Amino acid sequence: MELTATVLATPITPDTENPRVLVALPSLGTSVGALWQSAATHLAGVDPTTTVIGIDLPGHGRSAPVDVPAGTSEVPRLTMSDLAEAVLTTIDRVLPDVAASSTETGDARIVLAGDSIGGAIALQLALDHGDRFERAAVFCTGAKIGEAGGWEERAEVVATSGTPTQVIGSAQRWFGEGFMDREPEASAALLHSLQDADRTSYAALCHALAPFDVRSRLPEINLPVLAVAGSEDQPTPPTKLAEIANGVSGALLEIIEGAAHLVPAEAPAVVAGLLHDFMDGNGTSTGGHAASADLPTASGPREATRDDVREAGMDVRRQVLSDAHVDRANEKVDDFTADFQDLITRYAWGEIWTRPGLEKRMRSAITLTAMIAGGHEAELAMHVKAAVRNGLTRDEIKEVLLQSAIYCSVPSANTAFSVASQALAEMDAEG
Repeated sequence: MELTATVLATPITPDTENPRVLVALPSLGTSVGALWQSAATHLAGVDPTTTVIGIDLPGHGRSAPVDVPAGTSEVPRLTMSDLAEAVLTTIDRVLPDVAASSTETGDARIVLAGDSIGGAIALQLALDHGDRFERAAVFCTGAKIGEAGGWEERAEVVATSGTPTQVIGSAQRWFGEGFMDREPEASAALLHSLQDADRTSYAALCHALAPFDVRSRLPEINLPVLAVAGSEDQPTPPTKLAEIANGVSGALLEIIEGAAHLVPAEAPAVVAGLLHDFMDGNGTSTGGHAASADLPTASGPREATRDDVREAGMDVRRQVLSDAHVDRANEKVDDFTADFQDLITRYAWGEIWTRPGLEKRMRSAITLTAMIAGGHEAELAMHVKAAVRNGLTRDEIKEVLLQSAIYCSVPSANTAFSVASQALAEMDAEG
């Protein structure tokens, strides 16, 4: 597996004696140029001594597709370690002097920066080859991303029908509100890179994400780490980055308001400022927090203030139920119901839905069953819509309702099918 590197920015005033290189890694479905070029250009403006090299994922951008055994169409079963080793081999090939210096003297001057699966690869490199790197900045990622079943299902769809099947869903997940209208060229370039990606390579990367889980190993990372989240990111919400920041000693956490899953493209100037300050060891430019700060985290906001817990709960409540639903609920709050609404936001959403032990799609499946068992029809309709937002397919919702017929009762399931059908029809009508 040979990857291709691209120079995204060259130093204006290079430090010939002690050069520093930032290696940028892209997300699944994007080319490194489409995702990182703007941020690299901004970084050159504030940090004229750093070279920025981008490395494309297999079958993405300029990198060749994964090798498939002759005479077969079988998708290779890559692992995150395979991808990390391929990146390291590429660095050694294109940066022999810098790589040799970091190996021989122990004075590493290579900084990693990765978004989504690129961030996961950066975490894997920090664990397996931490002595080779100076620092690692991870964006919109997680020590575990999604559920294995979802990745395996996506791998099968893409391997069979191609990456264009992912364009609509990715457009919804990748960008914060209004970005595609504000930056049509940037968003189009990213979506085109997805459409042009090799289907087999994309599926192989899904296989690598399926078993990836280094949550228990985060304390082993000895590099300085910056974890950056987009406040509107659905696949890897801020709690995922908080989990990394709290797991790695001394790590910093930064949340970019209004951005979603591709913050290097959505907020390139902010990203450049964060990277510049992080590489210089000066914290972050917009008020980064040490991992021990009193922020809500993915493992439960036990160190957080009451207001922090409520804020985290309100964020996830909006992610799951939609802004429109929460706004309607808030409009109805009065002196009599205010305390109850505060209780729900802090404890149901702030304490439980923010925990990392279960992905949101799994929590939705559990909640649907609970609503059916309790006969809570209005709540069931609301959570059917939430389940779709959290990634459950309609077939999966149907399976939850079928199983409830056995464990809750056939009459309960009969009512549930009626409620769910109406809720899904309303979603279709709303577009």
